[in-house]
Amino acid sequence: METVLSGIRPTGNLHLGNYFGAMRNFLKMQDQYNCYFFIADWHSLTTHPTPGDIHKNIRQVLAEYLACGIDPEKATLYVQSDVPEIAELYLLLNMNAYIGELERTTTFKDKIRKQPDNVNAGLLTYPVLQTADIIIHKATKVPVGKDQEQHVEMARHFARRFNQMYNNDYFPEPHPFDFTGELIKIPGLDGSGKMGKSEGNAVNLADSDKDILKKVSKAKTDSGPTVPNTPPTEEIKNLFTLFSVVSSPDTLAFYKEQYANCSIRYGDMKKQLAEDIIAFVKPIREKIEDIYNNDAYLAKVTKMGREKARESASKTLKDVREIIGFRSF
Repeated sequence: METVLSGIRPTGNLHLGNYFGAMRNFLKMQDQYNCYFFIADWHSLTTHPTPGDIHKNIRQVLAEYLACGIDPEKATLYVQSDVPEIAELYLLLNMNAYIGELERTTTFKDKIRKQPDNVNAGLLTYPVLQTADIIIHKATKVPVGKDQEQHVEMARHFARRFNQMYNNDYFPEPHPFDFTGELIKIPGLDGSGKMGKSEGNAVNLADSDKDILKKVSKAKTDSGPTVPNTPPTEEIKNLFTLFSVVSSPDTLAFYKEQYANCSIRYGDMKKQLAEDIIAFVKPIREKIEDIYNNDAYLAKVTKMGREKARESASKTLKDVREIIGFRSF
């Protein structure tokens, strides 16, 4: 069975876009592949070196993953910093990574523009740590967005370099994984084509009813149709898409008809959408809260994930040390 690996930084909440996008894929993957899902807390320090409460953030992400359906019995769900073998492999790979190639990565150049006062070594060697995350479990499939494909390419490059330098075929080369599934692209409330935490246009799964109502009330609309059967603008298409995933077909049809006959009242429409999002999100939020406050369950899940991840990682690191030439006396 092929191995899939994916990580998430503990720097934000999961939102509706995540739920109908990557999360749905993860739920299918865990039934078909040997999956490793990890909380990338070391990675988060490259942009947030002094987090206010990293433990709380990790706890939140774990609760959200579990509430959405990640099964720790099927997949290996773990915290990156619980697996020290990753740090040692990262160190060893850094010895064969060159400054020039790291400085040319698109994400490094983007980051130093965005945070010129915090150009740390972790930013530069981010692709090396990501490579260690991937190849320590010999993962061959990595679900990533377009902005991360260069890092998977570099992971292939570093895995290939290790094999060539030590004259072996130890590491398989990982590849970006476009898992084929029926996914819905959830638009942002600001009228943009994508909901995202960095864009500030998202409805989070942990949002309160009040927060959801406030966010939806500010959703971008147009000036309203003046000619019957006018095709909806992009902003209204986005709202209709949100209706399609959280509301009944009758509700969606009702507002589409109102738009078509020019009788649409956006205030009423937004109020209905907010109510439907609240009804959809509420059971997930309550499950998140239950898991978040369940110390015993979170301890059990993280212990299970740590043990499974370290079993895989320690075997790889033992082999790597022997390949390089480190041996006990």
